[in-house]
Amino acid sequence: MRIAYLTHSLRSCWNHGNAHFLRGVLRELIARGHDVCAFEPEGSWSLTNLIADAGDAGLEPFRRHYPELQPIVFDPAAPHDALVDGADVVIVHEWNDPALVAAIGALRAAGGRFTLLFHDTHHRAVSDPDAIRAFDLSGYDGVLAFGDTLSAVYRRWGWGDRVWTWHEAADTRLFHPPAEEGARDGLVWIGNWGDGERTAELEEYLFAPAATLGLPLDIYGVRYPDEARAMLARHGAHYHGWAPNAEAPAIFARHFATVHVPRRYYSTILPGIPTIRMFEALACGIPLVSAPWEDSEGLFRDGQDYLRAADGCEMTTQLRTLAEDGALRAAIVASGLETIRTRHSCAHRVDELLAILATLGASPKETRP
Repeated sequence: MRIAYLTHSLRSCWNHGNAHFLRGVLRELIARGHDVCAFEPEGSWSLTNLIADAGDAGLEPFRRHYPELQPIVFDPAAPHDALVDGADVVIVHEWNDPALVAAIGALRAAGGRFTLLFHDTHHRAVSDPDAIRAFDLSGYDGVLAFGDTLSAVYRRWGWGDRVWTWHEAADTRLFHPPAEEGARDGLVWIGNWGDGERTAELEEYLFAPAATLGLPLDIYGVRYPDEARAMLARHGAHYHGWAPNAEAPAIFARHFATVHVPRRYYSTILPGIPTIRMFEALACGIPLVSAPWEDSEGLFRDGQDYLRAADGCEMTTQLRTLAEDGALRAAIVASGLETIRTRHSCAHRVDELLAILATLGASPKETRP
């Protein structure tokens, strides 16, 4: 099939976690023989910040690791017909301008011969519902939501059986254990500061336990204000700034454990949705301990694939145990890898997507090489 995906950015993962998953899914579709086009608007916020942060060199890891992905940059103000021309399936991510979302829906409603899906991978449906309701989705055939609790929101809005849960996953072509194990030391956390959604949680479940145990702690991510960096310095953590997502496996491979600290919305009113780093960390074979988070969909095996901490004191205990117990680390790694490889790779998500499209009757309009 010819599949068009309209993303905020494919090239930039600067504060844009969906790019991780999207890259893996699109190249899996390409590997299966589908004709895939990714479109991103010129001047996207993520790409603009990436260039300001790292210059053109910041794009080199994407080019090197994803040579098969060649996104097409378009002018958001230009007519949108070309974006869907010849497509069998069009998927539009929620981090697009509402005018673009509406325009693509209007093309479908006017008789466009393609299946049209809206892809939501954020908490705005509950944290800022008016922002999502501003999207005109009347021309869309359905919604892909990245968790059951988010799907439930869309069902309450009248989507019924036209919303499907489509979780993120690990691109196991890139995210896997190192070919040869080297020395591992200390903790690592790869994540963005955000908008104060988990400041207290990061201090309680990551910075303070590492400092208490005297464990080296490396932090990678963006949007860390001065007060955040000061907090890191007080706890003795080392802040490294932005890291290309494609380099995350190598970063994980230098550390003995990492921590999952979900944003507050995903531990309260949208439980069951992990950060994509949880999929990626387990795929890389690094032991993980999670701050409070309810795995309401049973994505992982609690206590086997990862450890859980109810509070900062328990996090300190869990990390101390992991540091001292090599057998436990090995067991956690083996179990997590098994779960990713059997349930949560981008290949599994492509299987799910193709099954969803089949229920909608999506098929190639013509035979293509």
